Amino acid sequence: MRKILAATLLTGAAVASPALAQEPNPTFTGPRVEAILGYDHTGAGSSVDNDNNRDDQSIDGLLYGVGAGYDVNLGSAVVGVEGEFTDSTAKSNRRDFTDQFGFGRVKQGRDLYVGARAGILANPQTLVYVKGGYTNTKLGVLAGDTNQTTDTSFKLDGWRVGAGVERAINANSFAKLEYRYSKYSDAHIDFANGATSDEFGIDTDRHQVVASVGWRF
Repeated sequence: MRKILAATLLTGAAVASPALAQEPNPTFTGPRVEAILGYDHTGAGSSVDNDNNRDDQSIDGLLYGVGAGYDVNLGSAVVGVEGEFTDSTAKSNRRDFTDQFGFGRVKQGRDLYVGARAGILANPQTLVYVKGGYTNTKLGVLAGDTNQTTDTSFKLDGWRVGAGVERAINANSFAKLEYRYSKYSDAHIDFANGATSDEFGIDTDRHQVVASVGWRF
């Protein structure tokens, strides 16, 4: 009887082990870091009405950066907090300082984001989520006839919402695909001489489609 019981246990373990070895980590919990790459579009908001066809109404480029977060698995749902530091290659192509979605000739600079996300598990390895939070970005002023960035810049404050899908690759790594929309409504100018302007109202939109790969601890 002991031999039969031992053989049964060994057989069960042999069958279960390959399945366990192939199963990605389904927890979506704990700290994580990631690399971010994607498409970046910044332009005039919905309240802007500019009929001058010479003016650039948007700038487009490649978004890149890093992110970090912490998630908690609540069973069928996941909640967490996150932050990002990104930059972009987007810049205005005009060679003058005419009105280009309200800022003149500019280059998209660094962006800081902090927020939260919540999602549901579509299956043990796939998380579908929404996100939202605060974003602060920088637009560096370009010289009129060159690509040189001056020491003058616009600092924009706003909010961001988005949605995405995260997939566990294996026990520690994951991949994400995400869309984000940002609305900036307040700004100030940091001048080259160190002075700062009063805050003023703006209407600037930003759309991003990004992919991320990361590591969960």
